[in-house]
Amino acid sequence: MARNKNAPVALTIAGSDSGGGAGIQADLKTFAALGVHGATAITCVTAQNPQRVTGIQVCTPKIVRHQIEAVFAELPPAAVKTGMLYSMSIIEVIASFFRNQKCPLVVDPVMISSRGARLLENAAVAALKKKLLPLATLVTPNLDEAEILLNCKIKSLEDLRSAAKQLRAKFGCAALLKGGHLRDSQQAADIFFDGKDELLLTAPFVKGIRTHGTGCTYAAAITANLALGHELPTAVQLAKEHITQAIFRHLLVAGHAVLNNFYARCPG
Repeated sequence: MARNKNAPVALTIAGSDSGGGAGIQADLKTFAALGVHGATAITCVTAQNPQRVTGIQVCTPKIVRHQIEAVFAELPPAAVKTGMLYSMSIIEVIASFFRNQKCPLVVDPVMISSRGARLLENAAVAALKKKLLPLATLVTPNLDEAEILLNCKIKSLEDLRSAAKQLRAKFGCAALLKGGHLRDSQQAADIFFDGKDELLLTAPFVKGIRTHGTGCTYAAAITANLALGHELPTAVQLAKEHITQAIFRHLLVAGHAVLNNFYARCPG
């Protein structure tokens, strides 16, 4: 019989997706696929499926804080990510807690769903910028989110590079700017910049496939790789490979394309 293997802990602070494709559910699948024990602090319960978000029930800031404290008390995470935070008050309690923590913090600034549902209150954007991003190790916005954070338009790969540098300068954290929605791009191109290293990460598009939860899964894979002890640039590169394969080897579930986090064991 094989000896037991110690597994690091990664914590996700995010919303629950009843369809299982994004949010907490996507994060836990990603952590498990990469050999990391996943812990959670749920910020919102959403009613959603691959087509739409039909309802949001927000948790109180107090219970969000209690969940985080309970995890840290017995399962201290080696890395943490945030996803859907929704309200200014939730962001404030998270920022207050992490001011005194040293573990890597990956912030996926979830603002709007792929179908257009608002997932971050307007009043919460300022709190995200002022209180949480300065504590982050890495921020992982898509194009729309980066444009909101920087109040600019991003239309080309050079714009993407400039925006990644601006994010680093403005908030002090490394940035992974996801360019998958760049118009006329022949590849899914992302730019990573940490103030020293700049990486261009590319992968071919999988045509005709629109998967739900790619941003959550990408950020969760980075978090898992940090928990496993990889340096940030390596964690990002490994996560790019993971999300690329999870898309390419997607599964069909009730007619919907679903990311295949377990592609190594269950090839699509």
